[in-house]
Amino acid sequence: MATPKQVLKSIGPKLVPFFKTVAIYFVLFIPVDQPSLFSMVIKCLPILSLIAFVLLHGMSLGEEYAYSRRILLGLIFSVIGDALLVWDDLFIHGLSAFLIAQCLYVSAFGFKPFNIYAATVIYLLSGAGIYILYPGTSGVTSIGMPLYTAILMTMVWRAVARVQLFEELWTWTKLCSCMGGILFAVSDACIGFNEFYGRVPQSQAIIMVTYYAAQLGISLSVVDSKASYLDSLRESKYKLKAAPCPATTSNNKEELLVEQAANSAQCQGSSIWNSSPEIHRRRGILHLE
Repeated sequence: MATPKQVLKSIGPKLVPFFKTVAIYFVLFIPVDQPSLFSMVIKCLPILSLIAFVLLHGMSLGEEYAYSRRILLGLIFSVIGDALLVWDDLFIHGLSAFLIAQCLYVSAFGFKPFNIYAATVIYLLSGAGIYILYPGTSGVTSIGMPLYTAILMTMVWRAVARVQLFEELWTWTKLCSCMGGILFAVSDACIGFNEFYGRVPQSQAIIMVTYYAAQLGISLSVVDSKASYLDSLRESKYKLKAAPCPATTSNNKEELLVEQAANSAQCQGSSIWNSSPEIHRRRGILHLE
């Protein structure tokens, strides 16, 4: 598995476009109440850079890149959502694009290990959030907001569950996806409060900083995804080879005992075999079975 030092050394240069485009966004910092094609492009550039990063890291139709493909598709739908959310009247369309992105992230993270404790805490928090924000919804958003929140928090749960700190079965890349999932929830929570509850001070800065950091963390999780897949494949093969043979059944043991007795009797003469009450008894058992 890749260490943080290896990550910085090997993929740092590939992330330069991302950091440059993020810097451009915050230098220009076009207010959200001034939508335009230019502001849309500036907003989308960092995620487009992450799409390029994932592609440069390796991509194919093979099973070893299944994780990377799902993350890539999640980023593509995210950038579509970013573009649509520039205009207020396309809010539902943007929310739908992000809903698909979250489903793809959930699919990438998988459902093993399950971690019911993390699920309980996360869904309780999401329930509280829905309870607070729901009165501010209306029309389609009264359905869309709870649905999106449920899928978003499922993504967070799966990202958190991948980091098994106590079992020491975690990697830096899994930790990145975990932090990415949490920051995604923070960013979207800020959007939710801004839309359905009340104005959040410096909301644009908070939303975009946490959002870009979230997508960066999720994108970094592809770094050792191929190696993780190959390791799990080797582990599965090892377990398969090391698996014990099925236990011998009682009937097979009985037959083996009779066969051994028969062989012994043949060595001593057929009269012993025919006259042995123990052998007759076992013969009877086998015939009855």
